[in-house]
Amino acid sequence: MSSYFNGIWMSRFFWIHLTLADLRSRWRRSFFGVFWTIIQPLGMTLLLAFVFSKLFKTDITLYAPYILSGIIVWEFVVSTTTGGSLSFVQADAYIKQCRHPLAIYTLRTVLGAMIVLMMSSIPLFIWSIVVLPQNLNFSWLAVLSIYPILVLIAWPFSTLLAYIAVRFRDIPHALGLVLQAMYFVSPVYFEAKMFRSGGLDALVDYNPIYHVLQLIRAPILEGQWPTVSNYLFSLSTALVLALLAIWVGHKAERKVIFYL
Repeated sequence: MSSYFNGIWMSRFFWIHLTLADLRSRWRRSFFGVFWTIIQPLGMTLLLAFVFSKLFKTDITLYAPYILSGIIVWEFVVSTTTGGSLSFVQADAYIKQCRHPLAIYTLRTVLGAMIVLMMSSIPLFIWSIVVLPQNLNFSWLAVLSIYPILVLIAWPFSTLLAYIAVRFRDIPHALGLVLQAMYFVSPVYFEAKMFRSGGLDALVDYNPIYHVLQLIRAPILEGQWPTVSNYLFSLSTALVLALLAIWVGHKAERKVIFYL
């Protein structure tokens, strides 16, 4: 394992270049360019906040940051899940020519999505400072923890999916259905109390998406530090996925080239 991660570090200039190239191609010849990372989630937030505030009789100014935090994190989850599953297939030209550790190609996908997430967080911070200034305290430092924790979760998960999808090409299509189901059973747009009031506590308490979202929602929306259980559940998820990715990678890395 030490030699494998050393190989990842030695090829850092390569996967950093790939990450930046993906970002450049994402906004190439676009008038607004990088500002789309702010415009898209903000526009969707305003639309959903207006509709949901009318349906649930809530204050739109308070509900909007809840929805925005869910949108930007969910977009990261979707992009790293679907994009990660295709990482080896899309990098087949590099894999056939270079003997780099295959995990760099999923790391490329995760880092690109993380940069987009960090830029998308800017309107959330600004909105919360203006609308919820009473929550601005030292607990906001906890928000910084969501970014490395998301990487620790998304990288092994994307790698695991990439190993499976390179052999079974239906996986990326099936993930669309799974993610759509996860969207409805997770407190992304709907508040957690709605699930609890309906007797669906398990969909909150044992849902890693909820615990990860609390790392950003608790400080910004409530002015409180995330709970220990939020961190334990998030880090435990990362550990389990990492062990699975290492095990599958050890068994399948040398066989990937035959499926491309």
